[in-house]
Amino acid sequence: MKEVSAFFNGANTISDKDQENGQQFNYLDCVKSFAIATYSSIYVIDYMKQGFEYVSDNPLFLCGNTATQVQEMGYNYYFKYVPEKDLELLLKINTVGFEFYEKVPLEDRGNYSISYDFHLRNQEGKLILINQKLTPIFFNDEGKIWKALCVVSLSSERTEGNIRIHKSGENKVHTYDLQKNVWRPDQKMKLSNRETEILQLSVRGHTINEISEILFVSPDTIKFHRRKLFEKMGVSSMTEAISYAVNNNLNIFWQVKLTKS
Repeated sequence: MKEVSAFFNGANTISDKDQENGQQFNYLDCVKSFAIATYSSIYVIDYMKQGFEYVSDNPLFLCGNTATQVQEMGYNYYFKYVPEKDLELLLKINTVGFEFYEKVPLEDRGNYSISYDFHLRNQEGKLILINQKLTPIFFNDEGKIWKALCVVSLSSERTEGNIRIHKSGENKVHTYDLQKNVWRPDQKMKLSNRETEILQLSVRGHTINEISEILFVSPDTIKFHRRKLFEKMGVSSMTEAISYAVNNNLNIFWQVKLTKS
């Protein structure tokens, strides 16, 4: 049986003395405020203590437990609620993710985040596919990841995996090929202004008819662009499209000037 230590790569060893490198610890107040303001589950990994420093009180990630219980379980939580196949996947992601970071210049590592999908078994025993984004927030003096913020939401994908690393401010993404065991560079999906407008207005709760009035086009035109958007993303609903855009850092919340056509 695998142990918790399997998740903590030897290439990312953090020691007690790293606590003395001057980084501030009141950041948890900001994390807690963020957790209140989002529908996603939030937790913080401490790689030195090899456990969770914080877990938000969001039922998506708790699998019937309290946030305190999950925090106390730490990585044993994964052994209890992640199926064996996906547990192997998480260990793989842990290895290839740290290997990727080792090749990134020290001063640049804080600009990268990794996202991936895996199953959780909830309190009813049902498997749900979730997306997790992991972003480093503290490093030790050698550039090893000390603490990381994890954001958990429902996945818009159909299967587990989908391992991607994004760099803030860039339009490219690195995707890990599980068959060939290599990272390959890709471009982020590019949405047209019209597709972005429809997504933004849908996030605000507008119906197809309301969007058509705002954009001065017919409902059939909105339906056409929605259909093309769904095909591009490989989703079947606007809820899934919004989730896909958020999970893949498509920046749909940037203001786009609404255009007439």
